[in-house]
Amino acid sequence: MKLIEQIKNLGAHNAAIVEVSDIPFEPSLIDMCKMNTCGNYGKSWVCPPLSGEIDDLIARAKQYKRMLVFQAVYPLEDSFDIEGMFAANESFRKLTVDIDRVCRAEWTDILTLSAGKCAICDECGAITNEPCRAPDRAYAALEAYGIFVSKLAEVSGIKYINGVNTVTYFGGILFN
Repeated sequence: MKLIEQIKNLGAHNAAIVEVSDIPFEPSLIDMCKMNTCGNYGKSWVCPPLSGEIDDLIARAKQYKRMLVFQAVYPLEDSFDIEGMFAANESFRKLTVDIDRVCRAEWTDILTLSAGKCAICDECGAITNEPCRAPDRAYAALEAYGIFVSKLAEVSGIKYINGVNTVTYFGGILFN
C-alpha cells in the first residue's frame, strides 16, 4: 500500500491498518494514569482526567472504522538510558506530526494518538487555566483512549518488543 510506504519513508519502522472493531480497548488502563507515574495526571489537556471520561474517549475512537498503526524503534545506550528515552519520545512526537500531516491530506476526519505525554509546551495551558495552545499537535496517548498497546501491536502484526537497548513507541491515526 502506497500510504504505508510513505509512512515508513517518514521514519516509521512499521505500519499497518487495522479495523477499529479489532482494537483491544481496556478501560482499566486509566488506573495506570491515575498512579501519575509520568507526573502529568491532571496537568495536561490531553491526559486524564482533563482529556475526558475513559468511556467517552473509547466511544469517540469507536466512531472511526480503521486505524493506521505506526511504530518506531530507537536505540539506547543501555536499559537505564533515560535521556535516550526522552530524546526518542521527542523524535517520535515529531514523526507523529509528520504522519498526521500526510494523513490529513488523505482523509478529512481523523483522530491522531501518540505515545507518552504531550511535550509541546513547557507548561500546559491546563495548569494556567488557558486553552490548549497547540490543539492541532497536542496528541493524547493511545492508553488515554483505553488502547492496550501491546495487544494492538499483536493485532496489527507489529513487534512490540524489539531487542535489548531499544525503546519502541507506537502511535495511531483513526479514520473512516
